[in-house]
Amino acid sequence: MEYDFMNHPIAWLEWTGLHMSPWKIIGLTGAIMFGGRWLVQFLASRKYGRPVIPRLFWYMSLLGSAMTLSYFVFSQKQDSVGVIQNLFPAFTAAYSLYLDIRHRGWKRDRASH
Repeated sequence: MEYDFMNHPIAWLEWTGLHMSPWKIIGLTGAIMFGGRWLVQFLASRKYGRPVIPRLFWYMSLLGSAMTLSYFVFSQKQDSVGVIQNLFPAFTAAYSLYLDIRHRGWKRDRASH
């Protein structure tokens, strides 16, 4: 049987009591990124004094969804609920990012929000 590196705990983390596989780290990083996008949105809205969704919000949404989606598809977890939960936000984030780039242009520094 072939050794599955991505689904086995990382040895150098075992002393901490954490049993983290590379897939688990990818999934957790994606979840943190997906949740952290709200902090980005909050800070941007606070800066401008009105509701603002910066482009970084859509990048974090897309990347966070893709990472957690890959965790649920490729790891031992293989959870259809997690796949569905992350598939729809990934499409929405990709489309919203496309609209943002189309509306404000690819390279915008200080475009109005």
